[in-house]
Amino acid sequence: MPLRSEDDTVRFAEQVWQHAKRNDVIAMWGDLGVGKTAFVRGFIRAATTATEEVPSPTFTLLQTYDSGLGTIHHFDLYRIEHEDEVLELGIDDAFADGVSLIEWPGNMGRWLPHKRLDLTLETLGDSGARMAKLSSDDPDWQARLAGMDLQG
Repeated sequence: MPLRSEDDTVRFAEQVWQHAKRNDVIAMWGDLGVGKTAFVRGFIRAATTATEEVPSPTFTLLQTYDSGLGTIHHFDLYRIEHEDEVLELGIDDAFADGVSLIEWPGNMGRWLPHKRLDLTLETLGDSGARMAKLSSDDPDWQARLAGMDLQG
């Protein structure tokens, strides 16, 4: 799905939120500056309030937010140097409570769950537009994806 602006990214995140369930894990893939944090901001504001402050947890590694589906855990694993470091963040507990949004999921190695939604964001040329792709091997997520209307 093409995202022409940050507002498109926010609307897209709101649509994904509408299909989220307790214990979901959403792994966000893409280069620096491609819009992962903008997606998270839109998702969390849809789940909480439009004015919720949503800073990037680049240095804290984790921010949490209360929502109707339980706690939303926003992980930014950019600075993780070894996959076992994610255990110190309580990631197992996060997966069992609420929704987990993970930036830089590749740094989790073997701890990245198979039951997840993958969001891949890519830059489209010099226009500033992005391409978003949702995919999952999980049958539950596949059914939800089939029911989503993701037209801009």
